[in-house]
Amino acid sequence: MGKQMTEMLKGTLEGIVLALLTGQVAYGYEITTKLRARGFTDIAEGTVYALLVRIEQKGLVDVEKRPSEKGPPRKVYTLNTKGENELKEFWNTWSFLSERLEELRKGGN
Repeated sequence: MGKQMTEMLKGTLEGIVLALLTGQVAYGYEITTKLRARGFTDIAEGTVYALLVRIEQKGLVDVEKRPSEKGPPRKVYTLNTKGENELKEFWNTWSFLSERLEELRKGGN
């Protein structure tokens, strides 16, 4: 993944993670695994954890500590109503931008 892709992803990664949490609970490592399975192979685990801290601070997810088979309890993330609203906003913005960009790419002025 090139530098330009990395920079562009920074702005959209929060929405992508919120989308991954739709209808399911997940802990940090699972979220990283799901991102990689969808082709975001160069995303560092640390980036995902930093993002999870941010969305938790913004109140977009509910967090619960669950016991782990090995090691300390895991933080499990669930999208809450505020997070769902943020995700809707993300998709609206994404649709708007992608339509405009597609028009530009096709040469529409």
